[in-house]
Amino acid sequence: MSDNGYVRTNLSDGIAAIEFFHPKKNSLPGTLLADAAAAIDAAGRDPEARVVVLRSGGEGPFCAGASFDELLAIRTADQGTDFFMGFARLILAMRACPKFVVVRLQGKAVGGGVGVAAAADYALATEGAAIKLSEFALGFGPFVIGPAVERKMGVSAFSAMAIDTDWRSAHWAGEKGLYNRVLPSVPELDAAVDAFAAKLAATNPEAMAKLKAIFWRGTRDWETVLPERARMSGELVLSEFTSAAIDAFRRG
Repeated sequence: MSDNGYVRTNLSDGIAAIEFFHPKKNSLPGTLLADAAAAIDAAGRDPEARVVVLRSGGEGPFCAGASFDELLAIRTADQGTDFFMGFARLILAMRACPKFVVVRLQGKAVGGGVGVAAAADYALATEGAAIKLSEFALGFGPFVIGPAVERKMGVSAFSAMAIDTDWRSAHWAGEKGLYNRVLPSVPELDAAVDAFAAKLAATNPEAMAKLKAIFWRGTRDWETVLPERARMSGELVLSEFTSAAIDAFRRG
C-alpha cells in the first residue's frame, strides 16, 4: 500500500467492486479522484461487469472529502479549478456509467464524500455514517457536488447542510433520501451490499441501462455546470480566509 493511497477494482460474478483508500481518513487527492473516475468508466465499458460497487477501505470514515494538503498547495485559479474538476469528473463518470453504481458507506462522509454518496444510484450505510458539508465554513462552498446533493436530497436539505455545516446523522440522511438503507453494523452492511449487488448482477443489463438513463434525465447540462462550479471553488480557495480556515481545521 502506498502512502498516497490506492484505487483497486475486483471483478467477480458480474460485480465490479471498486475500492479507494487514503491513509488520511480516505480523503481524495487528485490522483485518487482521477483513478476512481477511470475505474468507473472502465467498469461501465466492460461487458463482464453487470453492476458497480464503490467503497472505501479501512474501518474509519467513508471519505473525508478533499485533500487539505493539495488545497493548501494551490497557487492559481487554474490549479484550483483543475483540483475541483477531479470531483466533477468522478460524479460525471458515475452518472455516465450504464450500470448501477452502488455505494457502500461504513463511516462518516464529509464534503466531497457526501457528493460521491449523492451520485450513487443506490447507497447503503451504517448508523455511524454521519454526513457533513464543511466547505462554506472553509471559505468556499459545496459548488461542484451541489447538483448531485440537491438532486438526491432536495433544495431544502442541501441548503441547510451547506449553510450551517453541522453534522447530520445517518438516519437523517436516510430520511432525506441520500441513503437508501441504513444498517446497524459493518457486518450487516457488508451482507446487505453483497446480496444486493448479486441480485442486480442477475438482472437484464439493457433494462438497467435504460432505467438508469431515466433516473438521470435532466442532468445533461452537468457537463457544463460542474466545470463552471469547479471554477468558482478554484478561485475562492485562493483567499486568505480559506487558507487560514483550512490550516486551522487541519491543526485542530
